[in-house]
Parts: sequence; C-alpha cells; structure tokens
Amino acid sequence: MSEHVNGTNRDQTVLFPDTIEKYVDKENPVRFIDAFVDSLNMEKLGFMHSVLADTGRPHTTLQTC
Repeated sequence: MSEHVNGTNRDQTVLFPDTIEKYVDKENPVRFIDAFVDSLNMEKLGFMHSVLADTGRPHTTLQTC
C-alpha cells in the first residue's frame, strides 16, 4: 500500500457543481499556506517519499470468492 496519496485535483469537478478552487476566496490565507508548502523541497527536508516514482501506484488485484 502506498504511504502517500495525492489529494483531489483542485480544478477537477467533484460532487458539487463547482471546483474546489472556486470555493476558496482569492484572499483566503490558505492560499498563502498552500503556495508556501508547494515551494518547500520536501526531499531536502528529509521526507523520504516526497518524489513520486515514474511507475505510478501498483495495480490492485480484485479477488472473488
């Protein structure tokens, strides 16, 4: 099982008629926090699984009874 799963794409339509990006006001402080975190070099800070592999996530084998 993967130790890191990306969240929802902010431009992707979800169960609501709008995108998540449109729900957050342009002046909301969370935008600053998001930009700050995105600017950090997670690998340099010691996060071991911050760089995704080119292979992607492994497939899931569904078993039937």
